[in-house]
Amino acid sequence: MRSVQFFDTTLRDGEQSPGVNLSAEQKVAIALQLEKLGIHVIEAGFAASSQGDLQAVKQVGEAVKEPIVVSLARAVEKDIEAAWEALKGAETPGLHIFLATSPIHREYKLNMTQDQVLERAEAAVRYAKKYFPHVEFSTEDGGRTEKDFLCRVAERVIDAGVDVLNIPDTVGFLSPQEYGDIFRYLKAHVRGIEKVKLSAHCHDDLGLATANTLAAIEAGVEQVEGTINGIGERAGNAALEEIAMALATRESHYQVGTGLHLKEIARTSRLVSKMTGMFVPGNKAVVGANAFAHESGIHQDGMLKNAATYEIMRPETVGQTDTRLVLGKHSGRHAFRDKLSSLGYSFNDQQINQLFVRFKEMTDRKKTIEDEDLVSLVEERIGETEEEVFTFEAIQLAYGNHSVPTASLRLYDNRNKRLLEEAACGSGSVDAIFKAVDRVTGEDWALTDYKIVSVTHGKDALGEVYVKLQDGDGRTVQGRGVSTDVLEASARAYVHAVNRLVSRRERNREATAGVPVGS
Repeated sequence: MRSVQFFDTTLRDGEQSPGVNLSAEQKVAIALQLEKLGIHVIEAGFAASSQGDLQAVKQVGEAVKEPIVVSLARAVEKDIEAAWEALKGAETPGLHIFLATSPIHREYKLNMTQDQVLERAEAAVRYAKKYFPHVEFSTEDGGRTEKDFLCRVAERVIDAGVDVLNIPDTVGFLSPQEYGDIFRYLKAHVRGIEKVKLSAHCHDDLGLATANTLAAIEAGVEQVEGTINGIGERAGNAALEEIAMALATRESHYQVGTGLHLKEIARTSRLVSKMTGMFVPGNKAVVGANAFAHESGIHQDGMLKNAATYEIMRPETVGQTDTRLVLGKHSGRHAFRDKLSSLGYSFNDQQINQLFVRFKEMTDRKKTIEDEDLVSLVEERIGETEEEVFTFEAIQLAYGNHSVPTASLRLYDNRNKRLLEEAACGSGSVDAIFKAVDRVTGEDWALTDYKIVSVTHGKDALGEVYVKLQDGDGRTVQGRGVSTDVLEASARAYVHAVNRLVSRRERNREATAGVPVGS
């Protein structure tokens, strides 16, 4: 049985999803979980795009040990140098160079001839090999490139010493048969093709990303690229969890091994969803809430007799569980800790005590605590390093359809060790809450996004609120809040975002204060 390498681009292509902006701390948290999953290559970002992304790539490279960590780069020397600056301290640094090759990209985007593209590609790979032990080259829009020209590009970069050759279906245009045929053609016509790994990178514009990737595997590729939950540009990328489970479930057909730790799939999916704010649809394959749910009476009857009648995968395989440990208002810390442990979490006594207080608040309002409630509760602050400047204490609201909505808010100022209380009116209850927080902080934040999602089902369902705030200097952060009351969750989310903005601004001031004048 041959093996296929998994290349994860959640932190780069996935972050290009509209509305997603991951901090360096969040990227590191996701990267460490990808390492637990067994991902072979992690694309940490595009180091040359900004100083912030360079630092994030650097931190990811320093944090993970087993996977190859790569940065994306255009086929220009300054991009390659920026990537090396970010990754020279990584355990196993790598570079991912891309250059468009299709006729429409050559004419309208690059304004380059075929010969110019060939020269640029070869020069970039040769320059990259001076720094990096692992170099991948991608023919952007390779799916719409002439096959004979793809062969010429492949031979030039192979001669230059490239390690991986990626032929992406950048715009999700091809059928599975067409995409697989490209790799068969390259294998038959490119001199030295056996020296490199062939890689597949598919987008989901026509809903074919997973199917096309599997077709490429059947055609002999040795690496597949994609993202967790299939996030990414436009309609997204191939979902790595779908590819992994297709290969595992249909092992007798594909005869391919991955080496992944499949039980980490569910946790990885949840973490990426929480940190990006991109919710996983209930009917999403493998990781959706309904992936292992059965409502039809006929299905339920079959499941009770033999689970294999309607389940081709077991939930335990991907880290889901059908075991229920009911928690409620009478549960103690021991049962609470044991349940968290069964969900895969490990906390010290102080963290358990803090979480237990929030758990008790939840049980006063919610009859049944479900696994999803606990996951939202404990993952609310994963990857956070910002100081909690203000702690949410209480909120009181007055509202009527013939009166002005009013919010009274109490926060605790952790820096000055004092309680702060303010009240404000607004066009609605949420607006009044946010204005009250603004008065407490003494600043006017710009609200750029606001989302509410139900974590579980029923009248007492836990609500999760996401807000996105921007300060006067253009810094943007996302805040999350959880409660059975969506108005309280809104207040918690807003305060969470304010804490992140204030903390980051203070860090930037301290860093600026330490920079010599004129530097």
